Amino acid sequence: MQTIAGPWFEDFNIGLEFDAPAVTLTEGHAASYQAMFGDRLRLPLDHVASRAVTGKPSPLAHPLLAINLAVGQSTWASQRVKANLFYRGLALRQPIHIGDTLHTRTTVVGLRQNRLQAGRAATGMVALEMNTRNQHDQTVLHCWRCPMIPCRDPVAQTGAADPLDQIGANPDPHSLVPPGWNLNPTAAWSGRRAADVHAGQRFAIEARDTITAAPELVRLTLNMAMAHTDARLSYLGERLVFGGHTIAMAFAQLTRALPNALTLLAWESCEHTAPVVENDRLRTEFTVLEQHPLAGGTLLKLALDCYASRGNPEQESRVLDWKFWLWCT
Repeated sequence: MQTIAGPWFEDFNIGLEFDAPAVTLTEGHAASYQAMFGDRLRLPLDHVASRAVTGKPSPLAHPLLAINLAVGQSTWASQRVKANLFYRGLALRQPIHIGDTLHTRTTVVGLRQNRLQAGRAATGMVALEMNTRNQHDQTVLHCWRCPMIPCRDPVAQTGAADPLDQIGANPDPHSLVPPGWNLNPTAAWSGRRAADVHAGQRFAIEARDTITAAPELVRLTLNMAMAHTDARLSYLGERLVFGGHTIAMAFAQLTRALPNALTLLAWESCEHTAPVVENDRLRTEFTVLEQHPLAGGTLLKLALDCYASRGNPEQESRVLDWKFWLWCT
């Protein structure tokens, strides 16, 4: 009998490439995503406004729906994942709309074994470069991520020692602003705008959200990581929540503070600083780092911290350190 399972750290080599089934984004994807996160980003919710602003007949897809799907398409490599350590240099190079078909090709670009520790099986870090293209063969998303993968041999010494701190490149957000969008319809929107905030200002969203339906997002996005669906394969003894779920919930909380955001353009970096399990309660704080007025709208660079609480008495830990660029009215 042949067992079908994911690769161990020793199975990777620099230059290894793989892909996944292409996926056409549908209204079903959008509805499922909205049910999980309650996100208030206007254009994916309001198809009339989306057509008026973007000039496209099909509605704008939520950028994090597309990003999570692209990450899921890259998870052949991380079926045995212990944790996803970081994302770097993520750039949304084209707006993604409902009806677009996304195809992601992933390449191994760095390997580094972790230092052996007594009582712990050997693991290594696998740096992956992701490139997602649409049905017109246009690159719509590009980024790097780094899962931690166990070694087949628990005392392996592979010698892999690539300098992963050099992986990734900061995107230029100005080059990612979609051309031709008509922002006139956004003048009627109420609520806080980019002009109402300033660099150095910090916000805390009081309302928390409880993590539910974590495996559903995993399956929706073709994510193959076994620790997200089988608690026995998680070092926590509980199912490890897909990092994209935590990111999406934190962003949904952010939209309560910035209700006139147009879209997410890029991530400079995103690090999972501690694990999240289902039924954790998440809250978000963020700081405005930079503010760049444009001919239309404003670029905001934000630093977001997400915190997870669990247990009784409740204990809280910081689980997300995320720096990204948002285009706002």
